[in-house]
Amino acid sequence: MSPRIALCAGETSGDQLGAGLVAALRERFPEAAFAGIGGDAMRAVGVDTWHDASELSVMGLAEVLAHLPRLLALRKAFRQRVLDWRPDVFIGIDAPDFNLGVERWLKQRGVRTVHDVSPSVWAWRESRAAKIGDSADHVLCLFPMEPPIYARHGVDAVFIGHPLADAIPLQPDRTAARIALGVATDARVLAVLPGSRLGEIQRMLPGFADAARRLAGDVAGLQVLVPAANAGCRAAIDAMLGDAPGVRVLDGQAQAAMIASDVVLLASGTAALEAMLCKRPMVVGHRISGLTYAIVKAFGLLKSAHVSLPNILAGETLVPELLQDACTPEALHAALLHWFRDADAVAALQPRFLALHESLRRDASARAAEAVAGLLATPR
Repeated sequence: MSPRIALCAGETSGDQLGAGLVAALRERFPEAAFAGIGGDAMRAVGVDTWHDASELSVMGLAEVLAHLPRLLALRKAFRQRVLDWRPDVFIGIDAPDFNLGVERWLKQRGVRTVHDVSPSVWAWRESRAAKIGDSADHVLCLFPMEPPIYARHGVDAVFIGHPLADAIPLQPDRTAARIALGVATDARVLAVLPGSRLGEIQRMLPGFADAARRLAGDVAGLQVLVPAANAGCRAAIDAMLGDAPGVRVLDGQAQAAMIASDVVLLASGTAALEAMLCKRPMVVGHRISGLTYAIVKAFGLLKSAHVSLPNILAGETLVPELLQDACTPEALHAALLHWFRDADAVAALQPRFLALHESLRRDASARAAEAVAGLLATPR
């Protein structure tokens, strides 16, 4: 009998992950039925989407509170519809605030559950791993340090690799990226990524822009590329930068901008991983609200010695992290200038980044499908 597989992806990245997973599962189960919440990518591979992924894409505390009644009603109706559909497995893709609650409710009613993309248990409160196990029969992890944490809490988890590592070439073509963006092949280029949320942009871009202006005084003909994640981010970036000389704001194209650059200045997050996979030296700058930072410090919530994924994966400082009060335009400028002036340091970084890339390149979609197929093969 062909399996029924329910899924829920809550944003664009989850939709892409879901599409890759469904395509890999179809190779194993050609007649399988797929339904749930997803976007255009999941619909394109044949998922019957009862709701669009955009209905879950709410960011920021105020926005979440405003949409909370709608989200709670949607979750209640969705989980009941999943149960009535009687799937062989439910796969929650990222979006832990929504999916873990759905998974727990379904698991309590006898539905096998998978959570795809482990929350960052290695950074924040490892004890969450046990609670995630209350929701998911199986956790799919993008990073190798995650399954051992779950094992300590008796939770079944497997490292599948990172889809970005599969998608980005081991040796990205800088010349092709520059041609595609209309950048001279011999230009000196800085890519600036202040974040993909408006609050993050407002907090990070002024200091980043100041550092870039200082750098332009030391690096002749410097070109600065600033990718904007969406139209709202573009408007905010344009308003803050005005017509700054030597600066181009791009609509999307973050990966192309990183590949085309000599150095990347970015806020901590997935962008640091992407810059590493693009083999570009970077400076990581990050600030959170003073109150949040005080709480994190007071309660020891951050368990990792580093905040950027290249350093976390390497277990040492490969790239500078300038956080909170240390994240000043002067310090950012000095760290950036180091990469522009020290070719040997840049060259030494390349084999380290390549080794980390290879460690994450595991054909994530196929491995995820293998894990789901293994769960389906076990008796209830």
